[in-house]
Formats: sequence, C-alpha cells, structure tokens
Amino acid sequence: MVRIPDFRSTRSLAAALALVASLAAGALPVTAAPPGPDQIDLPAGWAPEGITAGAGTTVYVGSLVDGAIWQADVRTGDGSRLIDGIAGNVAVGIDYEAAAGRLWVAGGPTGKVRVYDVASRTLLQTYTFSPAGFLNDLVVTEDAVYVTDSNIQQLDVIPLGPGGALPDPSAVRTLPLSGQIHFVANQFNANGIVAARGWLIVVQSFTGQLFRVDPATGVATEIHLGPGVDVAAGDGLEVHGGTLYVGQNGNQVEVFRLGPGLASASLSGVLTSTALDVSTTVAFLRDSLYVVSARFTTPVTPTTPYWLTRLPSRP
Repeated sequence: MVRIPDFRSTRSLAAALALVASLAAGALPVTAAPPGPDQIDLPAGWAPEGITAGAGTTVYVGSLVDGAIWQADVRTGDGSRLIDGIAGNVAVGIDYEAAAGRLWVAGGPTGKVRVYDVASRTLLQTYTFSPAGFLNDLVVTEDAVYVTDSNIQQLDVIPLGPGGALPDPSAVRTLPLSGQIHFVANQFNANGIVAARGWLIVVQSFTGQLFRVDPATGVATEIHLGPGVDVAAGDGLEVHGGTLYVGQNGNQVEVFRLGPGLASASLSGVLTSTALDVSTTVAFLRDSLYVVSARFTTPVTPTTPYWLTRLPSRP
C-alpha cells in the first residue's frame, strides 16, 4: 500500500508530487523487443522437418538427412550445429524437455527414439521399437514420452521414472489406439502430437481429423471442428494456452480455440505466407510462430536452400 503524505506542508506536497511522478513513470508500458528476422536460414542441404522451442530465444531443428540438430536464436537468426549427424540417423519430430534440459528425437523409419542432453551435447540413450512403421512425432509429459507411428495404429511409449529419470531401453511399450480413430492402409495417419489438459491431441494427416487421446488407455475421441472444417495434410501441432496451431503441408497453419474437455475446437483463422514451401511443423516463441519449410517437392542436394519462416501468432 502507498502511504499518501500530508499535503499541509510544502515539503510533503513536493514529496507527493515526486511520488506520483515516479508511479506514473513506472506505469508506462515497456516497449516490446523487436521480434527478430522474418526468415532464419538453415544450412544448405539440411532437409528439415521437426522444430521445437528451447530455453530463452532458441529453437532446435532436426535434419532428415542424418539426424543432425541445428540450434538458432530467433532474435538474431544466427545458428550453429548442436548435434552432429550420423549416417543412417533420421530426425523427424523433436521435443525439448525443459525440466531436464533434454531433446527428444523421433527417428522415422529407423524405429528409434534418441534423447540428448542439450548442455553437454551428448547422446543419453536410444530407444528402439519393433515392430515399427514410421515414428513421426513425439511429446514429453511428466510421466512418459509418447510417439506417433504413422503406419501402425499405436503410440510408442517411453515411461519416465521418478524425477524424470530415463528408463532402461527394455522398459519401452506400445499403447494401441482405439475408439474413433481408424488408420487407412498405405497412408500417413497419426502425425503431430501434443499434450493439453491431461490429454494427448493427435492429428491424422490423411483423414484431416483431430483426436483427443487418453494417455492411460489409448482411447481416441474425435475433436469436432465444425461443419466443413478439417485439418487435411495436418503435420506438426503446437498448443499455447487455449489455442491449438496445426501446421499443414498445404503451406498454412490453422488456428483453433480449444473447447471444454477438448470435445471441440473452433477455427479462429488461417496463417500463411508466400515464403512457405511444403510447411510441416511449428514452434511458438515470443508471441510468434516459427514454421519449417520442408520443401518435399524439391530434390535434396548439398546446395538446396532451407529456412524457417516467422508468422504472427494470431490470424
């Protein structure tokens, strides 16, 4: 509580005026920092797919070529290699576990999930699933890491021990997906995944549907999007507060407001840019979205350019 001085003396009046001036100055809005460049270049030939926001103003981007990880500062656009690639490795979806400073990487057709310590840049563990189709994306919760398989109707699960302790590779298990989700043979099905309100949200790319999944049972319930609305070619998902962002390979990001119990989601608008070239995944950072252009229709060569595009977080 601010105590107002007695105005009956000149000295008190001066003190009061000084106090009011200082309070007014403190109430002035702080000018927001510049958002950074609209485009962040990745190394030529990188072939990106997954992105995740790290600590501070850092984003991490994986490479489909050899599983390498690039880190970039969204304030400046500067970047460097965090994890070197290894022939045979693949980095599809990635997720940063802030509490432990770890980076989790889904290995696509390799059937493997790798986890790295960001500070030391070391590989902590590799988890292998068999049978496996295409390990596409993953999300870290307090209890486990959940991985989508785009070809097999299941989630691959890596349970975490007390305090987030990493389990032995033999502890991995699978969680069949049931309920209202139905995989289509020879198509990409479950793709992006996020956690929200105690549930998992999964996008089925081929059918253009979103599902709320019980992480304990694997039972999936369709999230109703409203007449004529779908998320066809949906890829990466991102949740910020009550807003769900769905990156789509059609060079756009659909923005939804999540309803009670995740039973429904209402379309708020669509974000797009001419700079997008087969957009895949998105990361929310500093009230902006950073979107990967995977350029799947462009041959990957050592000189093929790749980049991230910054979009506003609201339509």
